[in-house]
Amino acid sequence: MINAGLIGLGGMGRGHLENLVRMNREGYVSLKAACDIDPAKFANMESTLNIKGVGESQFDFDSFNHYTSIDDMIANEKLDLIVIAIPTYLHADAAIKCLDAGINVMCEKPMALTSDDCNRMIAAAEKNGKYLMIGQVLRFWGEYQVLKALIEDAKTDDPAKKTYKDIDLGKPLCGYFFRGGAVPTGSWQNWYWDKNKSGGCIQDQHIHDVDMINWLFGMPKAVCSRGANMLKTRGFDSGYDAVTTTYIYDDDIAINSQDDWSMDGRDFWMEFRISFERGTFIMGSNNGGVMIKSHDGKDLTPEIDTENAYYKEVLYLVNLVKNNGVNTVNPPTDSRDTIRIVEAEVKSCDNNGAIVEVK
Repeated sequence: MINAGLIGLGGMGRGHLENLVRMNREGYVSLKAACDIDPAKFANMESTLNIKGVGESQFDFDSFNHYTSIDDMIANEKLDLIVIAIPTYLHADAAIKCLDAGINVMCEKPMALTSDDCNRMIAAAEKNGKYLMIGQVLRFWGEYQVLKALIEDAKTDDPAKKTYKDIDLGKPLCGYFFRGGAVPTGSWQNWYWDKNKSGGCIQDQHIHDVDMINWLFGMPKAVCSRGANMLKTRGFDSGYDAVTTTYIYDDDIAINSQDDWSMDGRDFWMEFRISFERGTFIMGSNNGGVMIKSHDGKDLTPEIDTENAYYKEVLYLVNLVKNNGVNTVNPPTDSRDTIRIVEAEVKSCDNNGAIVEVK
């Protein structure tokens, strides 16, 4: 049995707790402990996170041990896996502390504020022979997994190696990704509004689509980005609250992404449109469904895995730990490279949309 713990009971932490409780019930893990600096979090209260299906349950907190210190939890529990869901600026040091204690780590996105901190985390995982995985959850999201499969199918002429033998769209030619909503609010969440703690929208929320672009199309050689700060008028140094980026590749593929977390209300949108040689794959606004419009007039509907992606990503790591497997879906070097792309985007924004090489 994999002994599991959780650090952080904020919005995302509640979501991870929900899935760890489910995995405990299903026999995949034994949930031993949770840690949060605020002891009031160990109460059966619901999350107000603006992502449906995350952290909406209530729990019996008496079924596992409570800590307000990471050091105390590590010292008193024999854990195989820890899920870290705390503010971004704390990720690197907390992950390294757990890895140095011989514990495998699942850390929420973004990996860290800088690629240098990412490298420190990777070095700690390698030194201790432990798994480190970052919560770039879209790699486990059904619609994006279909998109990945279609792009990979275009790279081979062998029908036996194709995932979708009845869908032949050819290679991707251009794509657009959008993500938007309202920045989280509330006293404990105000760290989001400090670019030195969260990295702002461009690093905290936009990071999802940057990671998809990295996963689907590989590392771009350069980026061209423009950003806007909308929360500055409210007195917050939040960095870039909206961003639009063009990704430059050696071939002629045209990829753009946009993000805006200053939108009014609690609704959340994520969508994409990828045009292939022989059709277009669209995921609609606010998870409004998917469609494939082929050039021959046939509308195709691929089967989508609707299992909770947050559950799937942690279960993937649990099985890696259990079976001593190889992380082929979401290695930490990929998450580090995604941070490298974001660093180039920030530099481009800082220089009025200058083309910046990804280093």
